[in-house]
This record gives sequence, C-alpha cells and structure tokens, in this order.
Amino acid sequence: MKLEYAEMILAPLVTEKSTTLKDAKRLLCFKVHRDANKIMVKKAVEELFKTKVESVRILNFQGKEKRHGRYVGRKADWKKAYVKLSPEAKMIEYVEVI
Repeated sequence: MKLEYAEMILAPLVTEKSTTLKDAKRLLCFKVHRDANKIMVKKAVEELFKTKVESVRILNFQGKEKRHGRYVGRKADWKKAYVKLSPEAKMIEYVEVI
C-alpha cells in the first residue's frame, strides 16, 4: 500500500511531556499511520514541514478494551513517532486547535 505524505502523519500529539521534549531536546511527537515505518515518517516530515530530521523512533500501542454495560469493545491500535530534528534545522511550530 502506497501512502501519501499527508496520510502518513495523522496529527501532532500535544501533551505536557511532548512539549517539554520539544523545548529541551528538539523532539516532536506525532500520531502516525499504522503502516508507516521510520524511513517513511522521516521523508514525510522533511517534505511536509521543509526541515531536516536527524532520527525517528516509533512506538506501537495496542488499543484498550472498553466496556459499555455488558458489551465489550476495543479501541483501535495506533502508532506514535518521536522525530528528532537536526541542530541546524528550524523548529516546527504547530498550533493546537481547541
């Protein structure tokens, strides 16, 4: 399956931890497509945000089991990517929409 760059990166993850990592270590955190790998994420970030990426780390998360009365369901599995920018690269500024 061939993914476009815009389909690969689903959303930035804006949490207290990710904001601290962004300021201290130039690490950005994104929710990415389940079929994306490190090379694909690196190319997508460089192409979409016009910046230079030093490294990418990917974590897989299993969806949690949820209950609604007697019915049991499951949240979807998802993937998170930590993207470290090069020292000479410009920092990406994304706006959190409330």
